[in-house]
Amino acid sequence: MLLAVDIGNSNIVIGCIEDDGEIVDIFRMKTDISKTDDEYAVNLDSILRIGGIDREKISGSIISSVVPPLTNLMRSVIRRLTGTTALVVGAGVKTGLNVMIENPASLGADIVAGSVAAMTEYPLPVIVIDMGTATTIVTVDQHGNYIGGAILPGVAISMDALSGGTSQLQRVPIEAPKKCINGVTVDAMKSGAVFGTASMIDGMIDRFEEELGTACSVVATGGLAPMIIPHCKHPVICDENLLLRGLAIIYSKNRKK
Repeated sequence: MLLAVDIGNSNIVIGCIEDDGEIVDIFRMKTDISKTDDEYAVNLDSILRIGGIDREKISGSIISSVVPPLTNLMRSVIRRLTGTTALVVGAGVKTGLNVMIENPASLGADIVAGSVAAMTEYPLPVIVIDMGTATTIVTVDQHGNYIGGAILPGVAISMDALSGGTSQLQRVPIEAPKKCINGVTVDAMKSGAVFGTASMIDGMIDRFEEELGTACSVVATGGLAPMIIPHCKHPVICDENLLLRGLAIIYSKNRKK
């Protein structure tokens, strides 16, 4: 069994993946750079126990991380609990993705994992949208080349800034109101968060396809995707486990025979 760990700015997603690629369980814990390796070891051990995962069956591990202070810490924790040395997605790791940007080393490991899964499982060219703390919209062209994309503030960050930076606008849940035009302030804010973001995504898809000169497959992942993507007018596939499957693919490419 493979232990795949995606360390994001807000959450750490942990997937237990069988050798045939089946994801048997997914766990989440809050990202907290103030925690020690002992605290993370206790948390991860407890999560695996609660999930009924036998640590003895974990034969490999892989990490993607956008939080550098936690990368080696989590690698150490995984070694303590499973006896495996986690592969860390980064320079020198085989991915099968041809990164065609000025500084390939600057590309986030989460974007790499999502792009690898998308180019493997969906028709090219493909646009990959990841809706987490930040919203990233990137593309892999018809030749399997990663050519770049756009990065925007995530929906939750934007709404926190809106309520925190104004005197009369309160914090509201990110959920769709019944209609786009609203006279009630709370519903108007919900409309902006959900329908406004969905419209932004539709507009960015149009611009990406215009620059590429062709229609694209579009796949979205991330914790906020299920709240926003159903309201897009473009056909967008919502694939919540895209990054974990990408990590499994990368691990397979680098596993010693």
